[in-house]
Amino acid sequence: MAAFPDKPIRIVVPFAPGGGTDAITRTLGVGMANTLGQPVIVDNKPGAGTIIGTDFVAKSAPDGYTLVMATFAHAVNPALQPKLPYDTRKAFAPVALIGASPNVLVVRADSPYKTLADLVAGAKARPGKLSFASQGNGTSAHLAGELFKNLARIDLVHVPYRGAGPAMTDLLGGQVDMMFATAAAAKSFVAAGKMRALAVTTAHRSPAYADVPTMAEAGVPGYAAESWYGLYAAANTPKDVIDRLNAAVRRAVKEAPFVQQTQTEGLDVNVGSPDELDRYVRAEEVRWRKVVQDNHITID
Repeated sequence: MAAFPDKPIRIVVPFAPGGGTDAITRTLGVGMANTLGQPVIVDNKPGAGTIIGTDFVAKSAPDGYTLVMATFAHAVNPALQPKLPYDTRKAFAPVALIGASPNVLVVRADSPYKTLADLVAGAKARPGKLSFASQGNGTSAHLAGELFKNLARIDLVHVPYRGAGPAMTDLLGGQVDMMFATAAAAKSFVAAGKMRALAVTTAHRSPAYADVPTMAEAGVPGYAAESWYGLYAAANTPKDVIDRLNAAVRRAVKEAPFVQQTQTEGLDVNVGSPDELDRYVRAEEVRWRKVVQDNHITID
């Protein structure tokens, strides 16, 4: 049998071209190709909250030639979608956690809320009156807001949009009060003075927002939520193939183009073993299932 790999490798991105996941995957793929000696092709298969692209990989041959770049949705979909076409825990073989990045709680620059404490006080004074935008039901931005409601004991109205762009447009236009935006999406607006960053959602401060406190530092103890990227193959892919892919990821994240891309994304790169990805995502599944159930979250 020929040594792996002896043909191009495909990484499925379950989102449309042009977003953060697409950019990270394309840059990673170039670095992996340098190590593996074969082209790494990015295949965008958006739709159904990442389920279409993810299902494609679940049903692919377990040979390491078809991978999926999983994100936050991979851990949350089992709670949101009781009839997934695959078993998340049994259909995939973990390859590597790439890293994690914060969402950033932002308000308009002219918002009366200068700090997170101001915002919490305002929400308590006007229960059910303040709103937060997201790029859709069940997204990291949505669940970050639901966790905020739970831990701060406030009542906010969730306003879902079809994508981050329209959500941020309405935030700037005054139709909604706040948003848990991705670090990359918010950065240019914050830098231009159009938005104010009140807090980052991760447990530790982000190098991309060094002067912005964490949610916990700013007054919501125990708060932590992050977006992440993890690479999976189909279940039963041979261990030696998984190890080869993992090694290629480890080298790719150290190359200059990827380092530059992660700085733009605010991504904290932390490539570990396949088992580390598996443990991390299983813990995410459990944690967010509780938020989904406690807050009675459903998607259309």
